[in-house]
Amino acid sequence: MIAQRVGIRALRQAAAVKPNALFFNQNLPRLALATNSTSLQISRGASTQKITENEAQSILASQRRQRPVAPHLTAYDYSQTWFGASIWTRITGQALSTSFYAFSLAYLVAPLTGWHIESATLADAAASLSPAVKTGLKLVVAWPFFFHFSNGIRHLVWDFAVGFKKHTIQQTSYVVLGASIVGTLGAVFLL
Repeated sequence: MIAQRVGIRALRQAAAVKPNALFFNQNLPRLALATNSTSLQISRGASTQKITENEAQSILASQRRQRPVAPHLTAYDYSQTWFGASIWTRITGQALSTSFYAFSLAYLVAPLTGWHIESATLADAAASLSPAVKTGLKLVVAWPFFFHFSNGIRHLVWDFAVGFKKHTIQQTSYVVLGASIVGTLGAVFLL
């Protein structure tokens, strides 16, 4: 291994000084040393022994007893910020993706089944709804989107290792909640 490093070092030095004179200088003996020593290296295999199935199971069981056990969810304090923002990010992400895939599959299958899910039919159905129902449907769709979007930005900031103090986490939780509410109300009443 050391001989290989010597050879690589010799190549780098030769390339830095004179790239076209790589093998025609004082580095040739070091390169030869690196190539010859790799063929002389001896590897030693791991020693094994035959054991019965019962012995293997008992060894495995003893190893499992020494592993740490993860705590159950009931061990955590539910008032912590991870529970609110984290679980709601997962819930909103699942709700958005499930509804997107369900609508996409229904839209693709609609011509085969006789359903009318084309754009004109959906626009007519939305126009026939009362304003309260339209507002409610917009709220149901917009809030998960804006909450997931806002908390996703917070997680991107966390990827840069910024904002991990408990006070900062609590503040950004409120910022995420406020941004999701403002975005939802803007989408519901301005669009």
